[in-house]
Amino acid sequence: MRFHLRRKDKEIADPQTMAQVLGRAKYVTLAMVGRGEPYLVSLSHAYDEGEGCIYFHCAGEGKKLEILRANPVVWGQALLDYGYHVGECSHLYASVMFKGRVEFIEDSEEKREALGLMIEALDPEPEKIRDRLLSSQGLPGTVVGRVRIEYMTGKKSPEVEF
Repeated sequence: MRFHLRRKDKEIADPQTMAQVLGRAKYVTLAMVGRGEPYLVSLSHAYDEGEGCIYFHCAGEGKKLEILRANPVVWGQALLDYGYHVGECSHLYASVMFKGRVEFIEDSEEKREALGLMIEALDPEPEKIRDRLLSSQGLPGTVVGRVRIEYMTGKKSPEVEF
């Protein structure tokens, strides 16, 4: 069942605007369920609008990987926080919520492309580290995940403009 947005004045209906939020957010937070228990993790990421997915990297072992391999369905959020709106008792923000399915990339060239997107999205001077981080030496041991977004919805303060 999908719920409707109660405050239509806060809805982000435009897919391009939702893509901007996903692309500008410093991190995404993913919720997952393992063994009947919720688990939440915040990750640096890159959003690939053309593919409709989010890429992330992580350690080769741990709770997150165990849960995602058993149950790859996630719910996530990207948030742009513009701070408290003084004198209005409100907060300025833009957020996108999404449902997706995680898959892990095994192909070296796909990993290189995904990590390249992350470097471009996160580092102000990506050319300085790109070659070093994308060398074939460390690539096989790097775990790269892709969240294929199946559904998303957005919400923002009316004062926030894109």
